Amino acid sequence: MAEETKRVSALNVPNALSLLRMLLVPFFVWAVLAMDMNSTLGRVIPALLFAVTSFTDFLDGYIARRFKLITNFGKFLDPLADKFMVFAALVVLTYRYTYLSSVFVWVTVIIMFRELAVTSLRLVAAGQSGKVIAAAWSGKLKTVSQMLGILVIILEPLWFAVYGGVPYASYVMLGLMTFTTLWSGFDYFRAYLPVLDLNK
Repeated sequence: MAEETKRVSALNVPNALSLLRMLLVPFFVWAVLAMDMNSTLGRVIPALLFAVTSFTDFLDGYIARRFKLITNFGKFLDPLADKFMVFAALVVLTYRYTYLSSVFVWVTVIIMFRELAVTSLRLVAAGQSGKVIAAAWSGKLKTVSQMLGILVIILEPLWFAVYGGVPYASYVMLGLMTFTTLWSGFDYFRAYLPVLDLNK
């Protein structure tokens, strides 16, 4: 009985880590806006903050699976924390890193539209059938590509002096982020449509 209570409790370590991830986001935003992005420290500190924040995403998922602490609340909270983290990073970097903004703004719009559409599907499906579909592997790949892409975008200018000022790696990662975002969005729509009652 104790194990069952532990398994279904929303007050557990993975969910606490998801909440911590959300609490760390404002510190990352502050670091991007307040620090000199032309200095090494101004790049490394935001990257470290974002890396630590991203690591909590891996850690809460690992603990939830390892100790059977998966809950419906966690299935909602974990992707919500991811969205909060990625949305904040995309917006603040688009504003701050103007040399990428002509491409970055479109990638940001695509990612936000996909995330809001999938979240809406989750809410409708949960309301109609009570079913919550956990993140698919394509969704996890999307999240990893977004986190790595943001780290590359933050850090790549440190190497501009070596190979010139064109952000080649950042453009590649923006393309990869867009592809995995659209791909995983299609997977989620395909998974949720059989669950939905479109006549309601």
